[in-house]
Amino acid sequence: MSTARDTTSQSDISKMKTEPDGTFKRASSSFRNTVEKGGKFAPEADRYHLYVSYACPWATRTLIVRKLKGLESIIPVTVVSPHMGSLGWPFSQVSPFPGADEDPLYKSEHVRDLYLKADPDYGGRFTVPVLWDKKLHTIVNNESSEIIRIFNTAFNDLLPAEKAALDYYPKELRAEIDSVNEWIYPGINNGVYRSGFATTQEAYSNAVLEVFESLDKVEKLLTGKDYLIGNRLTEADVRLWVTIVRFDPVYVGHFKCNIRTIRDGYPAIHKWLRKLYWNNPAFKDSTDFDHIKTHYYWSHITINPHRIVPVGPIPNILPL
Repeated sequence: MSTARDTTSQSDISKMKTEPDGTFKRASSSFRNTVEKGGKFAPEADRYHLYVSYACPWATRTLIVRKLKGLESIIPVTVVSPHMGSLGWPFSQVSPFPGADEDPLYKSEHVRDLYLKADPDYGGRFTVPVLWDKKLHTIVNNESSEIIRIFNTAFNDLLPAEKAALDYYPKELRAEIDSVNEWIYPGINNGVYRSGFATTQEAYSNAVLEVFESLDKVEKLLTGKDYLIGNRLTEADVRLWVTIVRFDPVYVGHFKCNIRTIRDGYPAIHKWLRKLYWNNPAFKDSTDFDHIKTHYYWSHITINPHRIVPVGPIPNILPL
């Protein structure tokens, strides 16, 4: 499936623009619908399909919450290849890779084909995750922070009582979760990208210092604790964790976030990272270090033109 229109400005990472001062600004997501009873997108079993990359931290948020909530049989998932080229994320028939899938619905070659199916005039970036509606053949939502909230509550009536009862954005902790998300997103989740994609020394230096100031703050928050907020697992942990698990294998080297590593510089964060990885299958099973490392080092040719994927760190994550 292809299109005559040149969409490489939307899909080719090497054509990504930075601001005049060399800073990287992330574009907003475009499809922002929700799943709700009586709405255009009602909660139904096997109506929706999730497209993700194991490499992408935003997409991995949705995989973790999908598994935590027991939605695997209700929302099937398709994993793209980590080799993101000039046409964006490919499916495995175009770019075979262990653990990558073909698009089972439309045999699309790239994620962009889904976007153009949903909206032939779409002008934004072709990102994952994509929550797709098989009934209306369109994208419900492509904003991970909203998809994880959809997964948290929208399908509760279809779930066994013990899974329906799990709430990762509980009312009594929402204000606290929101306030933590508010600085972790720019400082850490997007901060590593602002470091890595900066095109001037000043933009990079400002961004990387903010990353480590934010990590210092998290270290204080997690000291003596298993979770960020309320002594229980919440979406705040999920949103932070996907960046931290990639930090030593990718962001230290590739994005020059090398003031300290997590394993040697942040004992509380390091313990929290490993506890979630080794003790909770939702975190471990959604993590594929081969996809993660291959994607970043292979796909960002402006940063790594020879596409050499580093061997270390060994191991990717330390035992508990």
